[in-house]
Formats: sequence, structure tokens, C-alpha cells
Amino acid sequence: MELKSQWHRLDPATRRWFMDNPGCVVLPRTIATIVARVADEPVVRDQHGAIQLSAEDVSFIRTRVHSSAKAKEAESPESGHLD
Repeated sequence: MELKSQWHRLDPATRRWFMDNPGCVVLPRTIATIVARVADEPVVRDQHGAIQLSAEDVSFIRTRVHSSAKAKEAESPESGHLD
């Protein structure tokens, strides 16, 4: 499963969890269950119900975090931009 292809299917709270935990490479059981439920393909889980993210998934999440931070910075009136 590639997280990038399933991102749009995740609810906002789950996407927020990923954004708040960009360094997590093993998803806890509760998040793994949500991801497995929305995935359109079988998801490999370990004996504890966790999912191991690939390097590509971690990179995707970090890129999303970085893009979100840049967007917030650009929108912020404290960003030093004069209108």
C-alpha cells in the first residue's frame, strides 16, 4: 500500500495525526486499523496490528508537513510581508 494514493480517503483527524507525527515509521494499531479500512488493497500488518511505513510514505508525510508549514507562513500576517 502506498500512503500517497490513499491520502484523500483518510478522514481529517487521521491526516492530522500523520502531520503531527511525521517521524513515525510504525503506525500504532488504532491508526493502522483506519488506514487498512480505507485502503483499496490488502495492507500488511504485524502481529500487533501495526503497519510499517515505507521510506516513500515517510517522505510523503514530511513533504505534506513542509508544504503545510510554508502555506501557513505565507498566510500569516506576522510573516513580515507588507500588504
